[in-house]
Amino acid sequence: MFRAGSVVAAIALGSVVALSAPAQASVPADRSAGSCGTWTSSVVATGAGMLENLEFDGSGSMVLSQSALIGPGALLKVAPDGTRTTLVGDVTGPGGLVAREGSVYFTTGNSTVSGLFGIADGSLRKVDVADGSVTTIADGLVMPNGLVQLDDNRFLTARTLTRPGLTVVNSDGSSSIVREDLGTIDGLARSGSTIYVSTTFDMVTAVHILDANDLGGPVRTITLPGFGPANMADDLTVGPDGALYVAFNAGGKVVRVDPDSGSSCEIASGLPFTSAVKFGAGPGWDPNALYTTGFLGDVHRLERVAG
Repeated sequence: MFRAGSVVAAIALGSVVALSAPAQASVPADRSAGSCGTWTSSVVATGAGMLENLEFDGSGSMVLSQSALIGPGALLKVAPDGTRTTLVGDVTGPGGLVAREGSVYFTTGNSTVSGLFGIADGSLRKVDVADGSVTTIADGLVMPNGLVQLDDNRFLTARTLTRPGLTVVNSDGSSSIVREDLGTIDGLARSGSTIYVSTTFDMVTAVHILDANDLGGPVRTITLPGFGPANMADDLTVGPDGALYVAFNAGGKVVRVDPDSGSSCEIASGLPFTSAVKFGAGPGWDPNALYTTGFLGDVHRLERVAG
């Protein structure tokens, strides 16, 4: 989940990946590390613009954050057959998405300029997927990027640049910075009382593991192979198998990580500028398939081969 303006840096660091990547995502053979197995890839949608994040609304649609290098972006709805409609138009710097009880919560102001210069033009909003009405939950956020829900109607968001850190947004619209010692954090995911945080521009790619009930407390860190800026880890999600699935934006691939042992393996490559990953939810979407988005406007479905 890593903002429209940063695509320039992604292109610079990931140009070799983009030039050498095949048009169709490639899927590696079975590997012992992390038990990745064999995965297949298929295209769900193309030409959807520069995609920042995805979520499933639970009622049959995939929701996409569509960014833009110049001007506002939008939230798009995608049906299982690939048909697209606009859910919310004129959204500046849409970032993280969280679906809950008929609404999709989303961040705005997720831009490189805001992050670099500390411009508090970001917000947390929610859209009712039935009627399209939008409500602002909080304003005054700086580059709210990754997003997860906490208990008590609170949310956690990540700022990636200049003063990268975690911010808690309360239901009354107030917010507070929790910590700024985790590096250039980006993607957020939650499983039970555990929060997973990925880093993007650090020299070493890492996934930090925090307690949702003690966000300022001890941290366990898993480091992943490869040069951090060449990986440029973006979003991550927790699969039905309990493993983490991490999108490498500049690396153009998806990596599966065992959160207990720290072992990792690659499930798919040839996916330039992959920005977000999420397992399917709701009618028409396979809960065992991993869906990906990217800055080139494509949505892919990755499915593990049985056996």
